[in-house]
Amino acid sequence: MRRFAAVIRLRPEKEAEYRALHAAAWPGVLAALKRANIGNYSIFLRDGLLFSYLEYTGTDYAADTARIAADPVSQEWWALTDPCQQPLDSAAEGERWAAAEEIFHLD
Repeated sequence: MRRFAAVIRLRPEKEAEYRALHAAAWPGVLAALKRANIGNYSIFLRDGLLFSYLEYTGTDYAADTARIAADPVSQEWWALTDPCQQPLDSAAEGERWAAAEEIFHLD
């Protein structure tokens, strides 16, 4: 199992919308994540920053996440969630959620 964490800003005027979307996350989006070997997925909010954590149990993360990106339901979901978010200034070109480096883990 591999752990992944990432950060992005939440646009303050979109917080209620973003919360409502995630309070009723679409079954098709959740199914796509599970098919991609992603579990124990959480998103936290603090001071306008969204922090995501997930666990990946597959063997080809790039291929699995590419399948999510190609999924029409996930694309529809992102059309609603992406406008709520603002990538960090330190994000790489084209990167939305900026990867966070794990520097400690208690097993």
